Amino acid sequence: MADDLGDEWWEKQPAGAASSPEASDGEEGRGDTEMMQQETAPTPAPSKKTKQPKECFLIKPKETKEEATKTRRRKKKKITDVLAKSEPKPGTPEDLQKLMKDYYSSNRSVIELEELNLPDSCFLKANDLTHSLSSYLKEICPKWVKLQKNHSEKKSVLLLIVCSSAIRALELMRSMTAFKGDSKVMKLFAKHIKIQEQVKLLEKRVVHLGVGTPGRIKELVKQGALDLNPLKFLVFDWNWRDQKLRRLMDIPEIRKEVFELLEMEVLSLCKSESLKLGLF
Repeated sequence: MADDLGDEWWEKQPAGAASSPEASDGEEGRGDTEMMQQETAPTPAPSKKTKQPKECFLIKPKETKEEATKTRRRKKKKITDVLAKSEPKPGTPEDLQKLMKDYYSSNRSVIELEELNLPDSCFLKANDLTHSLSSYLKEICPKWVKLQKNHSEKKSVLLLIVCSSAIRALELMRSMTAFKGDSKVMKLFAKHIKIQEQVKLLEKRVVHLGVGTPGRIKELVKQGALDLNPLKFLVFDWNWRDQKLRRLMDIPEIRKEVFELLEMEVLSLCKSESLKLGLF
């Protein structure tokens, strides 16, 4: 018993059952070292493939685009804006000549363009923006009373005023009362008046003055209802502007009809000096 009690108790333990303090300390040291390495290890840089959210300043929000579009629309110049800022200038014969050349330059030869030139002698004095229609007509037609008394041909007029619309034609007819006197005046536009009615009136009675639009006047000439040979004065309502500040020749369809009317017989009559042109 004494021998058994005297034996060292740890020597009887099976191998591997317990470890030496040194071994234990060694394992703890290694564990601490691994923990320190994990703590001090640098954080790996993010991969280039990793997509980072970025703000794109080139793409504007929809609201901004709409606002920009509205701004551009407001900034776009209109003919009314340009004309409103410009000072009114009276028309001149050179203006008419230039418009004719510009209009026909794309489809006429040089020789044909030269044939469109009108002599200065065929133009009456242009309105300098100080005249009413009656005062202007009195200036360019000082012998009107004598002319109208001697006029007896039907299907014709002595003086023709060309304007842009029926409403404007009525205004001109009201403003020329001081000039016309006993002269017979006829409406030569399409609004509310059939062309057959105008043909009958021209055939039945003598007319001294005609006021109308170039489209209807041109159609009456085509049908033979209006003869331009006895015509002495052709006046264009040149300087007046409508609500959009457009003049007679600023409206494309009206400008086209004016030039077509001029080519029918007016140019040849002007060159023969039997017809005079005026710009009111």
